[in-house]
Amino acid sequence: MLCYQCEQTAKGTGCTAFGVCGKDPDTAALQDLLVHAAKGIAMYAHRARPLGAADRAVDVFVVEALFTTVTNVNFDPKRLQGLLQRAAEVRDAAKKLYEDACRKAGQTPERLSAPADWVPAATLDDLIRQGEQVGIEQRITALGPDVTGLQEMLAYGLKGTAAYADHALILGVEDPEVFAFFHEALDSLTNPAPKVDGLLAMNLKCGEVNLKVMGLLDAANTGSYGHPVPTKVRITPVKGKAILVSGHDLKDLELLLRQTEGKGINIYTHGEMLPAHGYPALKKFKHLVGNYGGAWQDQRSEFDDFPGAVLMTTNCIQKPKESYKARIFTSGLVAWPGVTHIADGDFTPVIEAALAAGGFKADEPEKSILTGFGHNAVLSHAGTVVEAVKTGKIKHFFLIGGCDGAKPGRDYYTKFAEAVPDNCVILTLACGKYRFNKLDFGEVAGLPRLMDCGQCNDAYTAIQVAGALAKAFNCGVNDLPLSLILSWYEQKAVCILLSLLYLGIRNIRLGPSLPAFLTPELAKVLVEKFNIMPLTTVEKDLAACLGGNG
Repeated sequence: MLCYQCEQTAKGTGCTAFGVCGKDPDTAALQDLLVHAAKGIAMYAHRARPLGAADRAVDVFVVEALFTTVTNVNFDPKRLQGLLQRAAEVRDAAKKLYEDACRKAGQTPERLSAPADWVPAATLDDLIRQGEQVGIEQRITALGPDVTGLQEMLAYGLKGTAAYADHALILGVEDPEVFAFFHEALDSLTNPAPKVDGLLAMNLKCGEVNLKVMGLLDAANTGSYGHPVPTKVRITPVKGKAILVSGHDLKDLELLLRQTEGKGINIYTHGEMLPAHGYPALKKFKHLVGNYGGAWQDQRSEFDDFPGAVLMTTNCIQKPKESYKARIFTSGLVAWPGVTHIADGDFTPVIEAALAAGGFKADEPEKSILTGFGHNAVLSHAGTVVEAVKTGKIKHFFLIGGCDGAKPGRDYYTKFAEAVPDNCVILTLACGKYRFNKLDFGEVAGLPRLMDCGQCNDAYTAIQVAGALAKAFNCGVNDLPLSLILSWYEQKAVCILLSLLYLGIRNIRLGPSLPAFLTPELAKVLVEKFNIMPLTTVEKDLAACLGGNG
């Protein structure tokens, strides 16, 4: 086993015995094999599309297969076995699609080899053995750590983009060109003699496509639920039965809200679900009463204390404690062995578990935080913001956010936010905001100094805001009084970083540590091209930002 796709990877170099996330070597091998199978499917689909042949079922499966292997999604070997069997069927369908298209066009089909000719083993143990043969170690030996690192950065960018594409798909929004890119990029990863320049270009193209996908997801969310509006969210419990919803999937939250109406159950958001409170079509449900807890890495203690049922809708799940294993449920692509999975959108088991649990016995004193500062809300105040900058009331903007995690050193982000001067605005998004979003930052120029833009995919909002400000001041984004202080954990952060690099945004401060798949040579390239910087100290970094160096 070798896995270095997340920030918390062991010793900062790679998990080799057991994943820090809870992934065992067998699951790691099966996930590697699923990515290998997706590459094989893509080899046929990529060649079929220019001939006018495409199959939506093939396209969607590739997206779901990639998302399944994102950190903290699927830990269940049995579920992965089923997906691998399905992958072989989809690959055969893609092969037939390609060969039929060739015949219609009067062409001779290419004879494609591994991974296009992969045949799944008959048993789970043998599938695991197959997976062990297609992991990162073999490519490092064959291609070296630099090329392999670039390949993995692309693979992780694709996984993150697939997550956002899947969220949009669930809400009925998709784009054939996005599917085509997944096939193109996965096919490129099967090249036996890849070139560094080609891989760098494909990584930046992934950033370009991810920007498009985030736009699709933004349109899907706002088209379904309205544009977010600034909203106070209660963060203390109220008396009554309760269900806690974590992850990112707004559609599952909506279904649960509809199914629990009138049943005397209060619904709370957790983690990346907090921004749901800003959407008009969701906030209208009166039993969506607040947000409980913080970021994903604290769930084992928070879920243990929560006196109701818990629903995990996308990635972020950790190994459940036995004390709450019977009242935690998964949906979508999420899976943990022994945890009940809701596959059909009928949340009756979750509701029954909530009614059987004790619930909160009394109201706690009310406390609240603000969310809902999507691009529509922020840009509605663009005139005020521009005037405040011109008159010196607002000196600087800081985007402080990204994925949170348990690794030491992440208190940097809390300290940085606390140190930001009173005449500066803090934009934040993703679960990294839980490091400081319960602090009182007050106002500046009549606006909240802390603006929660939403989930990690709402980096799209931050990009829209930055672009609008640059237009207003007739300058480039890199010339704005704007600094990006980003935290990363998993693959959705990777695709967002690639989008920022595609846009040419420089001087990003990234931490708490740089990715293990970025070898010293690759890190040097990013520093030279984009001036990506590791974190130093709060004092030095803040002074540099305010002094014009990012």
